[in-house]
Amino acid sequence: MPDFTRSTLAIADDVADRRDASDGHSRFGAYLARNARLLHDDGQPLSAREFAFAAWQVATAPVMSPGYIRHRPDLHNLTPVSHGEDMDRVALRIDVPLRHHQLATPVDHRLDDWQRDVWTTTDGFTALAEPRHTGRTALLTTATLLLPVPNHILVTPTAIEPGRKMTAQAKEAVAALAAWANKHARLVNDLTGAGR
Repeated sequence: MPDFTRSTLAIADDVADRRDASDGHSRFGAYLARNARLLHDDGQPLSAREFAFAAWQVATAPVMSPGYIRHRPDLHNLTPVSHGEDMDRVALRIDVPLRHHQLATPVDHRLDDWQRDVWTTTDGFTALAEPRHTGRTALLTTATLLLPVPNHILVTPTAIEPGRKMTAQAKEAVAALAAWANKHARLVNDLTGAGR
């Protein structure tokens, strides 16, 4: 799997996609075929916005596990959402758990915090999980970034049937979203201190 760095929030794993392909071509393509109902609108191609949602859904857990697209383990979520005045635009929602020491105001030391999950550490980025139930009150803080996605990076599909053409278009769609997230990784790093 490619490495996560301070400048990567999401990665497309093309090596594993080819290596683990049950159809001999693409594991992601096989999952697209299994979820074909998501990839057209009554036999018509989806809009670029709809295709971004559908392709990302198939490319990530829980549909594909491990996913074709993986996000850095220190993030709780990275997914496209509806955005804008009429909810007709796409934004990336990035949920970033913050530990008490990362907050500007000190927190009562008796409150439990997110716990490091040392079993889920990748390239120096560790997942944070809810604390074990100890009977203590916990303050679990999460920052949510909504990163508007420009329409020009969205991919308008021409294929409605799963196959190599649709797989290529879906890979292009999710790679564009991942690249947009990565271009703004500093926003997450500023929150978590990963940029220091």
